[in-house]
Amino acid sequence: MHKPESPNYKRIYEDLVRLKYPAKKQECESILSKPVFSVKDVIAINNILFPKANKQTEFANQRHRSYDKTAILEILSYQKNNKLNNAELARYFKLSRNTIAKWKKLFLL
Repeated sequence: MHKPESPNYKRIYEDLVRLKYPAKKQECESILSKPVFSVKDVIAINNILFPKANKQTEFANQRHRSYDKTAILEILSYQKNNKLNNAELARYFKLSRNTIAKWKKLFLL
């Protein structure tokens, strides 16, 4: 079985900055200089390029996010390192508390 490839976020965001948002290049430079993007990098650069959307758009976009195992483990380690509870972590990453509880059961047992 072959592993499905994830999108090349670095290339996608480099093109977005170059073609549509050249004024924001300076703000995105530190993230774009990384060889591989993590989930936190994608969220950070997305927030820089597309600041606060209206609630309806934000809700619709949230439904289409997906996380792989490394991203989930990174989010859970962020919780541990910053001593956050599930509700605080959920607000920070705009996730459900139930999703975080499920991830903890799956990956930290």
